[in-house]
Amino acid sequence: MRLEGKVAIITGGAHGMGAVEAILFAKEGAKVVVADIREDDARKVEAEIAEAGGEAMVVMLNVSKEDQWEKAIADVIARFGKLDILVNNAGISGSGEKDFGSTAAWDQLMNINAKSVFLGMKHAIPEMEKVGGGAIVNISSISGMVGQSYVHPGYNASKGAVRLVTKAAAVQHAKSGIRVNSVHPGSMPPMLTSGARGDGGSQDSRMAAIPMGREGQPIEVANAVLFMASDEASYITGTELMVDGGFTAR
Repeated sequence: MRLEGKVAIITGGAHGMGAVEAILFAKEGAKVVVADIREDDARKVEAEIAEAGGEAMVVMLNVSKEDQWEKAIADVIARFGKLDILVNNAGISGSGEKDFGSTAAWDQLMNINAKSVFLGMKHAIPEMEKVGGGAIVNISSISGMVGQSYVHPGYNASKGAVRLVTKAAAVQHAKSGIRVNSVHPGSMPPMLTSGARGDGGSQDSRMAAIPMGREGQPIEVANAVLFMASDEASYITGTELMVDGGFTAR
C-alpha cells in the first residue's frame, strides 16, 4: 500500500472531494484524520473507513481559526503520535457570490481558502520535522492560474495565493525533508457553496472550453493528491499538478 504507516490530515474531509481523498488514503494504508466543521458527515466518513478495515479519527476544525488548528494538531499527535501528511483541501467557491464587489466575500474567501493553508502548514510542519519529513498537498484550482467571469475575484486571488505560498513553503522547508505541492482541479461537480450553473447551454459552453469535453470526477483529483502525498513523488516539490482535462493547456 502506498501510504502504509502514514498519518494524514485531510481538511474538508467530511464531504465531496475531501471525503473521496480520505477514503482513498485509508485504502492505501494511512491513518486518516477527517477534519471538518460538519461533524455528522465526518462521522459517516470515519465509519466508512472503519467498516473497510481502515483507521480514522474526526477532529472538528474551522480552518480559518488558528486556535482550532493548534487543538486539532495536538489531538492528532495524542492519538497517533506523529504527522506525515497534510492535505489542505477545505475551501469555498466564489461562484455563489452575486456581488463581485463585496468586501465581506473577499475576506471570507481569503480566510477560508488561503489563510487556512498558511495556518495548516504553520502548525503541521514542526510535527513533520520531528519525524524527519513529510508531504503537504494544497488544493488550489485552475482559478489560481487564470481569470474567470463567473466567480468573485477573491476566489481567483485566494487560489492564486495557495499556488505561491506552496512554492514558498517548498523552498523554505526542502532541507527538512518536507515536500509541498499544489493540485489544481478544473471543472468538477458543484461544491456545497457553489452557485447555480444556469441552463444547459451555459454548461455546454463550459464543456466546450475543455479539450477532453467533460468535467472531472473527485476520484480523479484524489488519485493525483495520493501520488503527490506518496513517496513515489519523492523528488517533486514546489510544483503544481493540473487535473483539468486540458483546460489550461490552451
